[in-house]
Amino acid sequence: MISLEDCQMIARSVEDAHSDGARLKYACAEAGITVRTLLRWKRCEGLEHADRRPQAVRPRSAHPLSETERDQVLQMSNEPRFAELPPARIVPMLGIYVISESSFSRVLRARGQTRHRGRAKAPQCVRPPSTHVSTALRQVFCWDMTYLPATEIGRWFYLYRILDLYSRKIIGFEVHETDDSEHAVILLRHTALAEGLHTLGYKAVLHGNNGATLKAITVPALMNWLGLRASYSRPRVSDDKAFVEALFRTAKYRPQFLTTGFADLHQAREWASSFVQWYNHDHRHSAIRYVSPAQRHAGEDRDVLQARDALYQRARAETPRRWARHTRNWNPIAVVTLNPERDTVIKAATENLHKTRSAA
Repeated sequence: MISLEDCQMIARSVEDAHSDGARLKYACAEAGITVRTLLRWKRCEGLEHADRRPQAVRPRSAHPLSETERDQVLQMSNEPRFAELPPARIVPMLGIYVISESSFSRVLRARGQTRHRGRAKAPQCVRPPSTHVSTALRQVFCWDMTYLPATEIGRWFYLYRILDLYSRKIIGFEVHETDDSEHAVILLRHTALAEGLHTLGYKAVLHGNNGATLKAITVPALMNWLGLRASYSRPRVSDDKAFVEALFRTAKYRPQFLTTGFADLHQAREWASSFVQWYNHDHRHSAIRYVSPAQRHAGEDRDVLQARDALYQRARAETPRRWARHTRNWNPIAVVTLNPERDTVIKAATENLHKTRSAA
């Protein structure tokens, strides 16, 4: 929103530089605008009248929400089970259709209840990472270790987890008092037995970081015996295993996480067990159309999404005046990509998936 005086001054400066032989493109760039902006000012009388967007009269909706409906939305969003969730997760979990997610967000924004509390920072890339594509269960796994604070200063507990990339389900976890490669070996052995990884007829990918715990000689030896293919992150780069890092962030930002520290190993293991139970069965994951990881891992997500799509279609048929376009896309996510840097790899995996489904 540049003021009229500033527009006129910038236009005069650019024209003077242009008349003295400067390229118009570079003169505009030096002034902080583009050539298209300057041409729009001249064409639309922007140098004669101030910007009228702040004073524009916005048309009101022909079917606005009543105050009763707004209060109902606010009351539902403040229920204990929804108090920490965004509208995109609340609406699919209601079981009834009230309003759309965008209208839900507008109501909460008007009441000042949409503030973001995250502290994440953009990572720095060093070199292109390796890309892995998962189109079904037990194709790509991610694992890592994170620290859990103890009440005693300088002491930590160590949480190991294995995540199925396709379903986002935590298929294995353990908490220990020390960071040791033997713990990783035991976790991998237990997970392989529970998920039947040793019976797979192909080499699934197990992606981890470059830490000594996950690269000790006993770990690759077990992976080779199980028929798993090792994959490692780039050095000093955290976003190469973004899925498991996001999982750790979800865990540590839960209200039940003890930021003051755990008293002993038993308490840390109890918390980890309760979190995994919540994450796998109660958490509605945004990247898999807001179904739980356990539902997707068990193949129940298609029925859930079909029922949800039918609910939206009925709601649109009952109140078509509140739907300007199509309903929300509730088709299951078919392809999940770890480090999607190479478009050719993703395209090839998608084409193979379509060919497999056509043949079936």
